[in-house]
Amino acid sequence: MTILAIDTSAHICAACLYDPQSQKILAQKSEDLGRGHAERLLSLIDECFTQAGLTPSDLTKIAVSVGPGSFTGIRVGVAAARGLALAVDVPVVGVSTFKSIAHDYVEGGASGDFAVLIKGGRSQIFAQKFVASGAEDEAPFIIADANDLEECAPLEHLQNLIGNAAAEFDAGHAVAGFDAATGSIQAYALLGSTSNLPPKPIYLRSADAKINANFALPHAAVS
Repeated sequence: MTILAIDTSAHICAACLYDPQSQKILAQKSEDLGRGHAERLLSLIDECFTQAGLTPSDLTKIAVSVGPGSFTGIRVGVAAARGLALAVDVPVVGVSTFKSIAHDYVEGGASGDFAVLIKGGRSQIFAQKFVASGAEDEAPFIIADANDLEECAPLEHLQNLIGNAAAEFDAGHAVAGFDAATGSIQAYALLGSTSNLPPKPIYLRSADAKINANFALPHAAVS
């Protein structure tokens, strides 16, 4: 069995091949791009196959980051995962950015319940609470104002905050070394082996780009 994991949800463009039976990473590649994921992703995937001595026909499953994160990056990763899965006829599943970061934190020796806080643009914070085991405690939500006590109430009794918006929210509770915008590619591979989440992007807010109504064509009348 071989799983291909893909993450393009943040500045990192990453892919890896994972064997869930032996629980070993067979190959992995990642680059800190910022932008340009579409131009590099397929090359990184191909490099993973070369490193592992495998081909796409050896895949049994594909896992892809579905966000939240970069709108463009997530679309690139999901499109590539769906296209390759269709080509080699294997299932494709999604893994949330929140869960990948939480997984790395728990593997690093977390203690107590915690929350993952990710910068969401427009000064917003994307948040999700987890119990100490790494299981999701509540559905993801948006904090539009980190100084709004009512909005931040769900995090009131948590001692540990991780993710790249943790220090921005409350530096006193941010866990040192866990300020990532996404999890490790290994986390996506491991979580993907048991995930049943559809490969559908998780967008907690609408896209910045909007269709200009002045340029919209009128709908044809239906007789």
